[in-house]
Amino acid sequence: MSQHEQQIIRQLRALVGTASVSSTDPSWDQGNRGVVELLAGWLGDLGFATEISAVSNDGRKANLIATLGSGPGGLVLAGHTDTVPFDEGRWRSDPLQLTERDHRLYGLGSTDMKGFFPIAIAAAQAFVDRPLQQPLIILATADEESSMNGARTLAAAGQPRGRAAIIGEPTSLVPVRLHKGIMMESIQVTGSAGHSSNPALGVNAIDVMHGILSELMLFRQELAQRYSNSAFEVAFPTLNLGCIHGGDSPNRICGGCELHFDLRLTPAAAAAGVREDLEQRLQRIAVERGAGIVLRPLVEPVPPFEQAADSELVRLAEQLTGHSATAVGFATEAPFLQALGMETIVMGPGSIDRAHQPDEYLELDQIQPCIDLLEQCIARYCL
Repeated sequence: MSQHEQQIIRQLRALVGTASVSSTDPSWDQGNRGVVELLAGWLGDLGFATEISAVSNDGRKANLIATLGSGPGGLVLAGHTDTVPFDEGRWRSDPLQLTERDHRLYGLGSTDMKGFFPIAIAAAQAFVDRPLQQPLIILATADEESSMNGARTLAAAGQPRGRAAIIGEPTSLVPVRLHKGIMMESIQVTGSAGHSSNPALGVNAIDVMHGILSELMLFRQELAQRYSNSAFEVAFPTLNLGCIHGGDSPNRICGGCELHFDLRLTPAAAAAGVREDLEQRLQRIAVERGAGIVLRPLVEPVPPFEQAADSELVRLAEQLTGHSATAVGFATEAPFLQALGMETIVMGPGSIDRAHQPDEYLELDQIQPCIDLLEQCIARYCL
């Protein structure tokens, strides 16, 4: 095992062992400060100027901007430091203890996406004693897995402003130039409770939700017909019915019901006023059924992302990897970095199929190819 790999495993063990779950569920939600401080220490030792900025009022959630060199332009290597929640009972090993077996590194966040940071640091080490013409920036953000507030905060502050950005989400080192946007929404139905022996005594919120579900499934079909995009593996917008809660007793007319769902929209669908269309449909049902219906976002939406196929960064990534740039269905921080004026792609080690799963792992054979790839990108944009 090379010295680079030994260092990467040591650093990834420390990152995985520093819990940093972000979630819309307050019982799960944690800070990422410990991860950011580890990264700042390692990068500071290499000569990077490090800036930690709070994302939450209490400072538990923070972004890190680490810069080697100075001046405008340069390359940003970006990633998020948080993870999703986990079910420890479904793991073969401790999710917060990096475990090596079968030529894989198992641990929460090993591929999505704490594993990218030690690899980026290893690539950066080849340049610490070389005069950079443009800066190398390593960016670590908070809350990508929930609100994306880390990236939103950076976009609002107008930093960092590199020339190009690579987000190291797991793509098996295939460049991604296009992804869907995402909306997470709640529909709350307020009916009128009453004794179940006489339906006329109330308005059953579950009955109303039944009508809403039928409308949503019709809406889903219409989105697929109108806004498909063959660049995506799942070519059409998706609408997933995630969870539903309502009522309190079988012998009472249900007075309230709530549905949570997500929409993953192609660029054409996102530009077409989908949410406004849905709002109108729900209000029509509310009037017809005499119920209160409220549509509200669970988190702020993430817009779709598209980097031009003929852009310099896309062409470089295709040349270096031998893969044509592709499209994915999951959302990333790419639209927020792109909004800062940087050409942006998503490209990193590991497979998205391992993300958000028990026994998440990063393949050891992805490490050196990723180091080599990042070194070539740094040389192109910073030397």
